[in-house]
Amino acid sequence: QVQFVESGGGLVRPGGSLRLSCAASGLKVGDLTMGWFRQVPGKEREGVSCISGGRVGYTYYVDSVKGRFTISRDNGENAVYLQMNSLKPEDTAVYYCAVCTVRMGPGTQTLIATDDRWGQGTQVTVSS
Repeated sequence: QVQFVESGGGLVRPGGSLRLSCAASGLKVGDLTMGWFRQVPGKEREGVSCISGGRVGYTYYVDSVKGRFTISRDNGENAVYLQMNSLKPEDTAVYYCAVCTVRMGPGTQTLIATDDRWGQGTQVTVSS
């Protein structure tokens, strides 16, 4: 049974940093493209960042977080991380990890959840 346990969220001031963790079980994060998604009440869940499986680990980011967020994984810990720097109020959301599919288009990329397996999420609030 696949399970994701997200942690590391909290309340932070604008400009601050947080590091989110996702502990996975029932699958190997190193074999799959894994990602972070976020959702604000009343809005659809948004793909934030994904990292491909395999040795190289290509990374993908939604434009709004490029240069501020960094995704990584630890195959030994079977975990995925999201380092979030220079946080903005618009980053406020519940953050989830899931298996990710990256759809490439002309000059664009869309990060979507591959299936409907989600953890409980971790709340990130950016406010002064």
